[in-house]
Order: sequence, then C-alpha cells, then structure tokens
Amino acid sequence: MAMNTFGENWTFTSFGESHGAAIGGVLDGVPAGLHIDMSLIRQELERRAGKGMAGASPRAKNEPDEVEWLSGVLDGVTLGTPIAFIIRNKDARPEDYEWLKHTYRIGHADKVYELKYGIRDWRGGGRASARETAARVVAGCIAKQQLAQKNIAIHAQLIQVGAETDPARFADTIAAYQQDGDSIGGIIECRIQGLPVGTGEPIFDKLQAHLAFAILSINACKGFEYGTGFGGVTQPGSAINHISGGIAGGIADGTEVVFRCVFKPTPSTPKAGIKGRHDACVATRAVPVVEAMTALVLVNLI
Repeated sequence: MAMNTFGENWTFTSFGESHGAAIGGVLDGVPAGLHIDMSLIRQELERRAGKGMAGASPRAKNEPDEVEWLSGVLDGVTLGTPIAFIIRNKDARPEDYEWLKHTYRIGHADKVYELKYGIRDWRGGGRASARETAARVVAGCIAKQQLAQKNIAIHAQLIQVGAETDPARFADTIAAYQQDGDSIGGIIECRIQGLPVGTGEPIFDKLQAHLAFAILSINACKGFEYGTGFGGVTQPGSAINHISGGIAGGIADGTEVVFRCVFKPTPSTPKAGIKGRHDACVATRAVPVVEAMTALVLVNLI
C-alpha cells in the first residue's frame, strides 16, 4: 500500500519527519517543459508558515522553508523526469520533546502510532506533524502552475474562526485565545474556477469524493462539505435545488466548484499543560495546504 504517495497519473510521494534532517517529496508524471515560478513557491511556503499571521507557532515564524531541487528541474524548467526536492529542518529542536518519550499527548497520534507500529518518532509527532504539509505545498504549487495553463484557478480563504465570521476580527480573536494559553478552530472555503465540464466520474469516482479524500488527509481537518453542505438540511428543497456547488452526479457541471472544510483547535496548549511550539489556530496556515491538495486532485483527474 502506497500510504505516502498521492495520485496515480501525477504522483507525489512525501517523506521526512518533523524534527529530522529534512522533509521532501518526489513528483512523477510532471510533463517536460513546464516553467516553474520559484517565487510563487516561496510565497506559498510563507503563507503556510503563517508569516505575519496571528497565532502562528514560534517555530513556523523562525524556520525559513527553502527548497533544494535534487532532480527533474533545470534552470526552472521541468525535464519530464522525476522531480525530487527537500526542505531542511533548520529549526529542529527534538530536545523540546524529550518529555514525550514516555507519555502520550491527548488528541494526537502519539499513542496509535506506537500501538500500530510498535515504535514511534516522539520528536514533535514525526510523520504525523503538520510540518509534513510544507512538502505538499511545494507539490501543489507546481500542480497549480500546470493547471493554470488550462485556465483553472484555485482560491481558498479562511471564512470563520470559532464563532467569528468577520475577517477583520480574526486576528484579534486568535490573539485572545493565544493570550489565554488556548486554541481555536476555523473553517476554510475553497473555490475552483475554469474546471472543464465532465471532470469526475459517476458512482465511486465522483469529483467530490476525490476532493474529500484529499482534504481530509490534512492534519486537524475534521469535516468536508460542498454546495449547500450541512446547512442545506434546514432549507426546503425548493429553496436550494439550484445550488450545485459546481458538481452534479459527481461530475463538474461547468460552474464554480465551492467546498468548505473545518479544522479543529490544536489540543496541544499551555492551558492543557502541554509544552511545545504550537499554533493558536492551525486553520490560518492550512489555507495554502487546502489549495495544494485540491490542485493535486485536479491535475490527476484532468
């Protein structure tokens, strides 16, 4: 089972641990001749790191994510061969997690990893850490640039923090929880424009099923909905039957595809007595990860 590989036509294999030497990825199926805008990749990694955002962990702010290209790219142009890259963990401090050697954090994967494999990487969660998503962002940014050649655009944004829906108040809301030593969750909305009619297959290969599979693989993601979603249950059919969310019968209908996903508050907080370098709201930094996983889904289907 290729549990660390995503996709069948355009594959992305992720590797590395949170406080190991590096994280990285291998991409196969990327066509030759694709000009990669390296500045866009840097921008996406800065978004994921929470640069300038309230509530981002100290590690995220202090660790610059610089991509080292090992193969498959020459002068910024893809060669059609496997692309391998790494991002070195320059601010890895496993000693911060020494206390985890003999205990488990509530709400994390610590215990189940050890129960399943008989061993675990206690250094900040190892493979289960959100640090792994930096590699997804690199892969997804390349996929987005390939999709842009077909005029397909993906845009995600944070639309809710806790009960707050006013973006102007998000930073203050997160800061209040951070000051209290606590955390809060959030909701991200993603919109896809330019998706060709017919993308997706009936029954078991529906477009929304592929999207849900990818989005729910992101750390701390606890729910996925598209179109009217869960809110539609309170509305009569006559009021919402025109809202498709861009998908009908599992197939893109040519209109804008809209979905939302919810991210839980991190369970590791000073208020819970858990030491570490944690985010007050992981949803803020998950926005580019949602875009990346969406791009990986679409580049495979198209």
